[in-house]
Amino acid sequence: MDISVVVPLYNEVESLPELTSWISRVMDENHFTYEIVLVDDGSNDGSWDMINKLRLNNPFIRGVRFRRNYGKSAALNTGFEHAQGDVIITMDADLQDSPDEIPALYRRITEDKYDLVSGWKAKRYDPLSKTIPTKVYNWATRKMSGIDNLHDFNCGLKAYRKAVVKNIEVYGEMHRYVPVIAKWAGFTKIGEQVVEHRARKYGTTKFGMSRFINGLLDLLSIFFVGKFGKRPMHFFGLMGTLSFLLGFVLAVWIVAEKKYIIWQNAKHHLHIPYRDATDNPLFYFALVAILLGSQLFLTGFVAELVARSAPDRNRYQIDDVI
Repeated sequence: MDISVVVPLYNEVESLPELTSWISRVMDENHFTYEIVLVDDGSNDGSWDMINKLRLNNPFIRGVRFRRNYGKSAALNTGFEHAQGDVIITMDADLQDSPDEIPALYRRITEDKYDLVSGWKAKRYDPLSKTIPTKVYNWATRKMSGIDNLHDFNCGLKAYRKAVVKNIEVYGEMHRYVPVIAKWAGFTKIGEQVVEHRARKYGTTKFGMSRFINGLLDLLSIFFVGKFGKRPMHFFGLMGTLSFLLGFVLAVWIVAEKKYIIWQNAKHHLHIPYRDATDNPLFYFALVAILLGSQLFLTGFVAELVARSAPDRNRYQIDDVI
């Protein structure tokens, strides 16, 4: 099979007939063998009934339905698991992504030998309240990930070599950073394709203002997991060791200073005043640094034990598969 088109959706019943018909037309015109994997993320507007109806007339449509809404990352990850094509194309179900872009994306994977090609909606039809924060997040992601050639990490229209989607895990709300996940997994040939962004035709967006806070937290999470996920002791242990050493040096300094003053007084019959260690503010700073360092070090040991040991992290309740 040439192409699997994975479409995560939530309450998009109005757009599904037009979207699937458009995808099929593009595939037939280019003589691709294909499948359309529609992942219903717990819709309550009749989207699943529409998928079953469409499948009666289009045998290339496959469907997966969640019992409840898990989020776009869960839908993408499950779609990746079910996809069988040599190239996997992802797109949103709201018709803002154009299926006409599929042939060019397919060629970038098969002819140019990219692992992943991400769409770039250079001209957008979104309000400033969405485009400005998006630009900030894209800039921050480029700096933290080192993927300097991508302008739009969160574009839903992407193409993947099959090996990529079968060897990465998308969970939480990490769908925004799939290129970063792919890079950390060793798939470094990542390209970009300018694609058309179309105005939403049906319904309303399903993402609220919380996506901006979640996006920042996910970026920090993916950076940490990607860099230290298999060796958390290298992070916590380093921080703990530095903190412990700082506290230890301060404690030695405080004790040594007091001993030195006592020795000078005894040797030269002086009466230089000195403070007890507990009267010195640095003593409490040193104590906190030693305790914090010990805790970070122990956290590193615990993290080493639990790293990558959550087999149910990406298991979802699927109600039906067709």
